[in-house]
Amino acid sequence: MVDSPLVMAYMGDTIYEQYVREYLIRKGISKIGELQAGSLEFVSARSQRKHLERLMDANFLTEEEIEIVKWGRNAKGAKTKRADIVTYRLATGLEALIGKLYFANKKDRIDEIMKFIIGE
Repeated sequence: MVDSPLVMAYMGDTIYEQYVREYLIRKGISKIGELQAGSLEFVSARSQRKHLERLMDANFLTEEEIEIVKWGRNAKGAKTKRADIVTYRLATGLEALIGKLYFANKKDRIDEIMKFIIGE
């Protein structure tokens, strides 16, 4: 298996978005436009940065997880027009963490992190 921060972020993005979509649907939102609008609170680079900073401020992540975030954050990837480079890289770090936890079969830890993020 490829152990690249950008590959882990690619997978992490998918898992992260699935959690968010499921959360919104379970809340009873059934209109696509409302689902899209609700997801922006969680899935944009800006919101991912905000949620990562909340995780960090609450000392929710382990030292190992923080190192994975830094590993993902420091990866050289594509540039985006939607967010500044710092925001984009922090979002990539969060996604890399989710991807890395997924491939390490740590679904329970992903559940804990995502519950913190979505406020459950």
